[in-house]
Amino acid sequence: MTLNNFKEMNREMPITIEIPTAFRRFTEGAPKVDSAATTVADALNELTAKFPALARHVRDDQGQIRQFLNVYLNEEDIRFLGGESCTLKEGDRVLLVPSIAGGSGRQDLL
Repeated sequence: MTLNNFKEMNREMPITIEIPTAFRRFTEGAPKVDSAATTVADALNELTAKFPALARHVRDDQGQIRQFLNVYLNEEDIRFLGGESCTLKEGDRVLLVPSIAGGSGRQDLL
């Protein structure tokens, strides 16, 4: 075992994945999930392995993050940080934010 592997296995403070209310029905109500992942991709993979019902809401059939799901690392959109390959460090927060769409389209309700 290398020193880096030892450090990764013995993190004092893991990263946290914050689950939006709309997805909590797939995480047994958990608002947050701790992870020892080292990249955003690993964190999402670990999350969906732990909660398989959540997988289809996170990734599409090609394995890409769904178009209407925004993923943030410490409140910064991962698209501007290098995507899923972003490296995580102790104490980081990964936030899942589904886009909300809809409405009645009726002008008289505005």
